[in-house]
Amino acid sequence: MVGRRAWMGLLFLAAAGGAAGAAQAPRLAALEAVQPGQWLLKEKDGASRSLCVADPRSLMQIEHGGAQCSRFVVVNDPRSATVHYTCPGAGHGRSTINIEDRTQFRLQTQGILDGAPFDTEFEGHRIGHCGTGGGPR
Repeated sequence: MVGRRAWMGLLFLAAAGGAAGAAQAPRLAALEAVQPGQWLLKEKDGASRSLCVADPRSLMQIEHGGAQCSRFVVVNDPRSATVHYTCPGAGHGRSTINIEDRTQFRLQTQGILDGAPFDTEFEGHRIGHCGTGGGPR
């Protein structure tokens, strides 16, 4: 749970442009354990999708794809990371990743995408190199 003081700091950084954009995304220790490649993401409701992950940092704003977003790191631990991000004109989100090992993680993300709310939990399993997992890249 983020306290009032932390939220005020977050709002100040976002307004001041102090959070790093996607191109200068901050180093997240937990993501260093995520191996690039083809991943199968399973949602709680049973739906799944295959995704080529070239840069594990992209997982932290998975619902906003390649949108240019500012990021504020809330938690940065070796096995867990939480990031709040804001994408001008596209919405915002908050994602938490918990690393099981180099081939498995849990990702929870929620926010607003193009005016509509989302709240999704994924279990990620690495299934190979990009292009070999049988799904879209």
